[in-house]
Amino acid sequence: MLSVSIGKAKGQRLDKEGAKSARTRTLWGDALQRLKKNKLAVISFVWVVLMILLALTADLWVVRVLGDPSYVSTEVTATMSRMPPTLAHPFGTDELGRDILARVVYGAQVSLRVGVLATLIATTIGMILGSLAAYFGRLFDAIIMRLTDIFMAVPYTLFAIALLAVLGPSERNIYIAIGCLGWTSVCRVVRSSILQVKENDYVAAARALGAGNLRIILRHILPNSMASVVVYATMSIGSAIMTEAALSYLGLGIQPPTASWGLMISAGQSFLSVSPWLVICPGIAILGTVLAFTLMGDGLRDALDVKVTD
Repeated sequence: MLSVSIGKAKGQRLDKEGAKSARTRTLWGDALQRLKKNKLAVISFVWVVLMILLALTADLWVVRVLGDPSYVSTEVTATMSRMPPTLAHPFGTDELGRDILARVVYGAQVSLRVGVLATLIATTIGMILGSLAAYFGRLFDAIIMRLTDIFMAVPYTLFAIALLAVLGPSERNIYIAIGCLGWTSVCRVVRSSILQVKENDYVAAARALGAGNLRIILRHILPNSMASVVVYATMSIGSAIMTEAALSYLGLGIQPPTASWGLMISAGQSFLSVSPWLVICPGIAILGTVLAFTLMGDGLRDALDVKVTD
């Protein structure tokens, strides 16, 4: 009898714990658990966090430890210019005697800022237009989708180069160029998600209760369509970083003496055969950061897929 009572007590406790866990489970909670099992996504997350911490704390230690990354010396000696990696200069120095590690860290500030802000602009425009096209349909859908087709027919990089040639090279104009050209894919993703969500019963119930269109979109439709947007936005940050590096490499992006990964590669390519660290170090920074955001987005896509079983 004692063993039966103990067994019943344990069963009741397990049932209560199971019921409690079932009540507290959410889409994002389940996604976090699945994301933790993806080793590549976790490593990518660590890389991104490390780059963010280095960029945010750069002003506290870089100039004091490594020197001013924007300083242009007027008396560069042979020993200062293009020094190989040492303990004093872990990544070596560039053609003007500036510490490459310091410039890579400050270049991370620019790249992450451009990546996040440009993606934020593109995602906001895409979400607004995609929501209008999917929710109202008909004329709105036709006009917005044809506008999307026109923008997608234009070569992305060529359009960005032409836009910056008109506006002038600057960090602000890079935000505008990338943000105003990158909304098309977000718009299609949001439209596709909302077309599936808006047919659900809770949307019809909200409409029957007298909820307005704006309230339905903001309260019921967009929150349930955010999973695909988060995935695409994460991948788009890496794409924006790559675009900024390419534009800076061509001389249409960040201007010297401001540190930029693309600008560092452009300046160091003439010395690639004799001083490869001038190109390798910023190249690894670009490769690692873009790959990290891509793998994070890929991991989020798998984690947020409700069809995936543990």
